[in-house]
Formats: sequence, C-alpha cells, structure tokens
Amino acid sequence: MTAPVFVCEDLAGAAPGTSVVLDGAEGRHAVSVKRLRAGEEVVLTDGLGTGVYGTVAAAEGKDRLVVAVEGVRAEPAPRPRITVVQALPKGDRGEVAVETMTETGVDAVVPWSAARCITQWKGERAAKALGKWRATAREAGKQSRRLRFPEVAELHSTRQVAELLAGAAFAAVLHEEGALPLATAPLPAEGDVVLVVGPEGGVSPEELTAFEAAGAGPYRLGPTVLRTSTAGTAAAALLLGRSGRWG
Repeated sequence: MTAPVFVCEDLAGAAPGTSVVLDGAEGRHAVSVKRLRAGEEVVLTDGLGTGVYGTVAAAEGKDRLVVAVEGVRAEPAPRPRITVVQALPKGDRGEVAVETMTETGVDAVVPWSAARCITQWKGERAAKALGKWRATAREAGKQSRRLRFPEVAELHSTRQVAELLAGAAFAAVLHEEGALPLATAPLPAEGDVVLVVGPEGGVSPEELTAFEAAGAGPYRLGPTVLRTSTAGTAAAALLLGRSGRWG
C-alpha cells in the first residue's frame, strides 16, 4: 500500500536529512485519526507539485508529526492541461463530480451557472458551495496520492465560459447529438484542453451557439447518455488515456 499523503503548505527548505513538522488539522488527522507512528512512511505535499517523501520520526501529542525527509520531488505541470467546465448539478452531485474528476486526474474544474441548471449559487450559498467543491478537491487529491491538486475556479457565467473556450488549444461541448465522437477528436500535445459538461436539462441552443462561436464544437462521448455528475469523469479518462498522460 502506498504511503498516505498530507498537506503541508510550507515545504521550503525541505531536503534529505532534514525534518518537517506537520501540525494543525493535518497533523491531528495523521496522529489521532491515522495513528501514524515512528518508522511509518508518509508523503507531504503543498498541492502545487512538490512532494516530500520520508518516515515518521516522532508523533507528539494529538496533532504534531515530525517527518524525517528522505527525498523531495518536484512534479512538472502536466501537458496538455485538462479543464472541465461543470454545470451545477443538484444536491451533492457536484461534490461527487469534483471527487471523481480529481481522482481521475483533471487539472481544473470550473463551476458553470448554465441556463438550465436547477441549482443556483447566490450570496452566502455560493461561497459555501464553492468551499465544499474546493475542500472535496483537496481531500480527493490526498486520497488519490496526487502532488498537484486541481484548481477549482470561481463560478463562471456563460460569457466567461466562452472566453475560456476561445483561449483553449482544443475545446469541446459534450452533447448527446454531437456529430463527432470525442474518441477520435484531434488532441494537442501542449496547451489547454477544455471540456464543457452541461446540466441534466442539456446545453441550451443559445449556449451551444455561443460556445461554437468560441471554437468549441459538440462531441458525443458514447452510445449512452451519462448524468452530468459522471460525464466529466468519463470524458477526462478518455482524454487522459489518449493524450499519453496515463502511459
């Protein structure tokens, strides 16, 4: 079993032969929940691509772990970068989508307030919901042993999504009536790949027109119609395999 991952935002100066202290909420989770003890392997990351590999030198109190550093790894930014624009689903399906996309390997998630979304983020509810998405990405990143966690952007309007698509090296809207299969789409080796996942009610004709004008054509994923909370994960897995990032 691979070593557990914990977030430590300050890894400056970490090098083989030195030690790093993990405290606070992450230290409490390591000591009191995971019950790590001296000699056990552990990985610390800042979530931005740096990983510190070592063993527990000491577990102190209920929330302090001292890690003896054995190695440090800097993980380069992946190429191409895969972003999923996710229309707001109902209930907790948004967190489910973020969790599985993070585990799969998506690099960024953009919440989108589509015209046919039943759920709407406004005021305090928006801040709370976005906080849940970001916390989910962080925890899923740890669980899946990632060193670079996905960015969860602020809520985007349709206009902002169109601007994002216009700057992509490849952009696609997942659509059940798309003439082209995503499995055969030409993919760039560099730059940003941006996928749009609509709400349960589908992408509206006006939105589809705006996205096509920005360079994002409609592509079908397969012979079945997926829920909005699973389509992004399935599409990302397909592209990660085709791009060589899973090689």
